[in-house]
Amino acid sequence: MLTFYTNPMSRGRMVRWMLEEIGEPYETVVLDYGPPMKSPDYLALNPMGKVPTLVHDGAVVTEVPAICTYLAQAFPAKGLMAKDIATFYRWMFFGAGPLEQAVVNTSFGWQAKTPQEAGRTGYGSLEAVTAALTGHLEKHDYIADGRFTAADVYLGSQVGWGMMFKTIPANDTLAAYWARLQPRPARIAAAARDDALMPPRT
Repeated sequence: MLTFYTNPMSRGRMVRWMLEEIGEPYETVVLDYGPPMKSPDYLALNPMGKVPTLVHDGAVVTEVPAICTYLAQAFPAKGLMAKDIATFYRWMFFGAGPLEQAVVNTSFGWQAKTPQEAGRTGYGSLEAVTAALTGHLEKHDYIADGRFTAADVYLGSQVGWGMMFKTIPANDTLAAYWARLQPRPARIAAAARDDALMPPRT
């Protein structure tokens, strides 16, 4: 049994895509921001009081890259776990660490002022992070194994959203990578499910 706690205006959209790629039945529990995410019952699952959270046969997994990796390993027949696990884990953690931190910090207007500050951040700068990811994708169509894996769900989502909202500097390599991922039926189905849950515009 898979139970997916989410909100359509959250990083849960990445997990929804992964669940659609897995193709197993799952229950969706939509939580509003505020009190519903801070209720005692939900805090017992996710002490951070945020979404997404996945519960699979009693096992609780939080954090998007962890959920995507867990699902890839829990359902190996789906072929979403890379055989080249070194490359897979390298770039999954790159997305969860340097890329996420650089995007968020830059969007809040914070940038290192000196080389010493840049060194302390662990990622240097958004430009350095983007250049590293771009360099990898200039040589590889996908993150690992030369094919689509769970790493592309996570990194691809970050690239797609980042270019859309201009939080990641767009370039031809990243645009071509995202163009390879966009037509996937599971991504389209996931987006449609989440879009249907969005509150009506006023």
